[in-house]
Amino acid sequence: MSRAFVNEDQAAGQADQPVERQISEQPNYVTAQGLTQLQQRVSELHARHNELQAQGEQADKQQLADIERDLRYFNARVQSALVVPKASAVDRVQIGSGVTFVDEHNQTHQVQLVGEDQADAGKGLINWGSPLGRALLGATLGDEVVWRRPAGDLLIEIVAITPEA
Repeated sequence: MSRAFVNEDQAAGQADQPVERQISEQPNYVTAQGLTQLQQRVSELHARHNELQAQGEQADKQQLADIERDLRYFNARVQSALVVPKASAVDRVQIGSGVTFVDEHNQTHQVQLVGEDQADAGKGLINWGSPLGRALLGATLGDEVVWRRPAGDLLIEIVAITPEA
């Protein structure tokens, strides 16, 4: 289609609309701390939204649209949250458990299994539904499990399980 037939006002309006954030199809299991973080995020977004709306016509329309999109996402995540009991077992990995494991290269790793929105691999917070999370979930102390990775499967051994702090 030729650009001559595109309504510029309509095209400009569509460009301002952010792409919706995709909501995972896996159950939204969260730790109590994860739910608190989700609720704090909603509060922060509401505050920022109110600040922008108070600016009236001077408000950055794109930023306002982005915040509204994020509010829809995080409100849905709070509504669908299924808070799991605090991980207290030291013999079986649960959501919330700290896990120390050794890989085939004799390297030791420490992670904690958490909900999807709380996950931060750089901080060792691993989504329970990720390949590593699924390999660890339900494992017991001393188990060897296979971590199925795009880079190739890796055999890991569970050497310590700590309860949720």
